[in-house]
Amino acid sequence: VSTQSTGATQCLIYGTNNWNTPLIFDLKGTTTSAIVLSKKVFLIIDSVQGLSIYSYEGRLICNPKYNGLRSDALNVSQVALSGDTLVLVDDRDNRAFHVFDTNTGRELTDRPLCHSQELTQVVLDQNGATVERNLAFLDKNSDLFLLQVRHTNAISTLKKIGGMVTSVMWHDTTKMLAALQDGRFTVWYYPCAVYIDTELLPQSKVYKDAGEFGKNPQIVSFLGHHCNLRRSDGSLVSTAVSPYPTILQNYVGKNKWEDAVRLCRFVKDQALWASLAAMATASKDLSTAEIAFSAINEAEKVEYISQIKEISNSSARNAEMSLFCRQPVEAEGILLQGGLIYRAIRLNIDLYKWNRALELAIKHKTHVDTVLAYRQRYLEDFGIQETDNMFAQYSKEIAVDWTTIQNKITMELENERGK
Repeated sequence: VSTQSTGATQCLIYGTNNWNTPLIFDLKGTTTSAIVLSKKVFLIIDSVQGLSIYSYEGRLICNPKYNGLRSDALNVSQVALSGDTLVLVDDRDNRAFHVFDTNTGRELTDRPLCHSQELTQVVLDQNGATVERNLAFLDKNSDLFLLQVRHTNAISTLKKIGGMVTSVMWHDTTKMLAALQDGRFTVWYYPCAVYIDTELLPQSKVYKDAGEFGKNPQIVSFLGHHCNLRRSDGSLVSTAVSPYPTILQNYVGKNKWEDAVRLCRFVKDQALWASLAAMATASKDLSTAEIAFSAINEAEKVEYISQIKEISNSSARNAEMSLFCRQPVEAEGILLQGGLIYRAIRLNIDLYKWNRALELAIKHKTHVDTVLAYRQRYLEDFGIQETDNMFAQYSKEIAVDWTTIQNKITMELENERGK
């Protein structure tokens, strides 16, 4: 951990274990307005020189910028920094934000990402894989959103996780998220559960009354087992947070699932069990997920996971887990990559994605009659006529025989078990 102080022409970097001999380097600009820290790098905002990202050895890494950037118009609430990612709210349009790679200074998208409302605060999580980097932000309606900024289609991952939020902060070493929400201090033990199972999100949070922090407090930091807040009069106050979520996430990060289950059984906290259920589901650890869902009385999910465990083919099993996590596109990709064409077609039939099912059947020259048969049954059940020209055309060309279709399906499932 290091801290910086800027004079007119120099930056001094102090290691907190040695305050006597700072590392000193010269600054090109003399109008530094802010310094933003992360675990591995820090950002200096200069109204003349713009933005500069440095390592804690004093080495200049890059100077991220976009067309029309006015660094003097930025404030720290519009900047989010992690070891690999920088997010800047556009100073001309506060609904838009730019995402940069801190190693190269290159913007990761051709155009800025855009939200429907103006952004008032942005924060990035500080640990985990780069591709899973999470941005939490508040908009002017005081709604709290989460999205994966490194995702190929980041906006598609946008999820609202709370309302009436005035301040938010990520934990320094885990995926915990603290916020001041509707007069309460709230901590989500694992907010990424929103990507996996939205029903787990409210179960994995704890809260307490924030009246002791005075009027309009702001979260300053969330380190270790304490969260520091600044009252409106400028004084700092600290509040304790349970140490068990940190221990749990450390176990999960090391794939120590048995230790994670043992911890939850010892603590007997529903929020901790819900967090473990989400993490185990994301990691596709079926046994742990089954135990965790059982502990929070989610009987239907335990039964579904038990059915998944009985699937012998690993690709089919992983696809079912992706579907369980509300990721049908990923599930289809796993099935196609594993050569399970029938399952991919049936997946789209079950989701009523008829055109995609027929497209796959035609492309792979198999089970076209299966798609047509299920489509006809669907139309008959609802008493409606066919309106899709492609289905009408193929229905005239291909005869539907349920006996033949059932035999083909049986053969497909037998071949699948042999893989």
